[in-house]
Amino acid sequence: MPDGFRPAGPVLGVTRSVTGRRWLWREADGRTGLAIAQRLDLPELVGRLLAARGVGPEAAADFLEPTLRALLPDPSVLLDMDVAAARLASAVREGETVAVFGDYDVDGACAGALMVRALRQLGCPVTFYVPDRLKEGYGPNPAAIRELCARGATLIVCVDCGIAAHEALEEARGQADVVVLDHHKSEGPVPRVQAVVNPNRLDCTSGLRHLCAAAVAFLAVVALHRVLRRAGFFARTEEPRLFDLLDLVALATVCDVMPLTGVNRALVAQGLKVMARRGRAGLAALLEVGQVRDAPTAHSLGFVLGPRINAAGRIDEPDLGLRLLLCDDPIEARAMAERLDAVNRRRQEVEAEVLGSALAAAEAQAGAGHPVLLVCGEGWHPGVVGIVAGRVKEKFNRPACVAGLAGGVAKGSGRSVPGLDLGAAVIAARQAGLLESGGGHAMAAGFSFLADRQAEFHAFLDERLARAADLPDAADLLVEGTVTVPAATAELAQQVERLAPFGAGNEEPIFALARARVVRADRVGKEGNTIRAFLEGEMGGRLKAICFRAKDGPLAQALLGSRGVPLHLCGQLRAERWNDEVSACLHVVDAAPVPPGAATG
Repeated sequence: MPDGFRPAGPVLGVTRSVTGRRWLWREADGRTGLAIAQRLDLPELVGRLLAARGVGPEAAADFLEPTLRALLPDPSVLLDMDVAAARLASAVREGETVAVFGDYDVDGACAGALMVRALRQLGCPVTFYVPDRLKEGYGPNPAAIRELCARGATLIVCVDCGIAAHEALEEARGQADVVVLDHHKSEGPVPRVQAVVNPNRLDCTSGLRHLCAAAVAFLAVVALHRVLRRAGFFARTEEPRLFDLLDLVALATVCDVMPLTGVNRALVAQGLKVMARRGRAGLAALLEVGQVRDAPTAHSLGFVLGPRINAAGRIDEPDLGLRLLLCDDPIEARAMAERLDAVNRRRQEVEAEVLGSALAAAEAQAGAGHPVLLVCGEGWHPGVVGIVAGRVKEKFNRPACVAGLAGGVAKGSGRSVPGLDLGAAVIAARQAGLLESGGGHAMAAGFSFLADRQAEFHAFLDERLARAADLPDAADLLVEGTVTVPAATAELAQQVERLAPFGAGNEEPIFALARARVVRADRVGKEGNTIRAFLEGEMGGRLKAICFRAKDGPLAQALLGSRGVPLHLCGQLRAERWNDEVSACLHVVDAAPVPPGAATG
């Protein structure tokens, strides 16, 4: 439906779907969309979708065909990058032992693997270290720094951590230089080390605040190669292909939920091409274990690879994900991938145990009118509280914090909704003396507090984020167009596909399908939690539909129990390929009953 003909009010009149959401039109400038379509000879739909994402006619070509040549910034725009590159180059030329200190999540594992591989390819002896989440906590600690110095490291490179580790990094003074490659928010002065490269340090004006740590590490390697090239280093040895590192950058960018716009879009698009070749033994094995048989997509990275790598850092060996990414032996890589898969299943079991109790407690708090939900439980595993917080936030559409209690101390994590800065509130609570530790960014935060301060901390969050009380019970669903069953073709799905990769900042378009009849629906998959359906339109036509993670929820009930009564459906229209044939499939995300006598459009 062209923008100029969109009716006022909710899409198809849906003010409360079966999941409790309103269906609203996503704002878009129809004239800009038409201008894009005419300028690039595109279907008008593609032009409108680009315009809805804030893409203008001048940037549309690079958005559709993102390249590093057009979008990669000069690494030197990052403060301290030239100093960091010079110190890394010196370590390469002198053959120094370098220690890479990483983090236990996907971004940390990818940034660590990227830096270790890049330095080893240049001839540097490299060791690495990932702290144990339960025993050591997040980031560098004095004991770990002392250990790396004892291993003979004369240069320590911190990736995805270090910006706040002032005391720990002081341990290296006089023994090893330190370079920090981070992206987390800085509250004040940076550590007194050789170089601190972080687009989110307060005095950095690069404009690259949405880079993940692996992207910062990649730019550091680009800068390192430039220094070495200018010094003639590659006159006597072949220069490694930096392009081959982009699969790691793509994985980290997607899993750290960075916006897929600008340079991030190019990094992910090109990184997916590298990953599709399956040349990295660890990722190839993990794709196989995750049953990703086609070319990987951003969805594969975020929902297949990422959770398995993250699982090790949450409840198992913290460096298992990093070791998988460094592994070149297919047999060894397969064994590690299977172990990560098993660990991830165990993580899901632990998460499920915590989630039920957390949702029940959150339900009571939401009913009592709390703008922010803060739930705690004795023995809740700290490795899953962040995931559970995200689930609670999704269900109640308000900031949610979840913490595990042990020994009178609560350690937890929080997730927020757009427009409410949870990280700033947590930092303020720490500065007010309510927390033992705490920090984060707008959408996520971590914290710890003494158990007897829970009520004070909760009241503080309620006051700071009081606007959450005005949010609806469920987040609105933004729709970009309506289609009929006959119009939901493979050709249309392939046009939409041109805007991929999809993710944060470039959400996959949602379309509303009016008055569709479910002619058949059944449960599929090992657990039976996925619903497969076949739809028929009022004017004929057939369309396959799928609804993942439906379980016994309202979407499952709507699809399985419609009994031929028309439904309004919302979802993503995707192209599916099988035996060189392409078909369309609606990935259902919401449904609503059709009011008696409702109009079609």
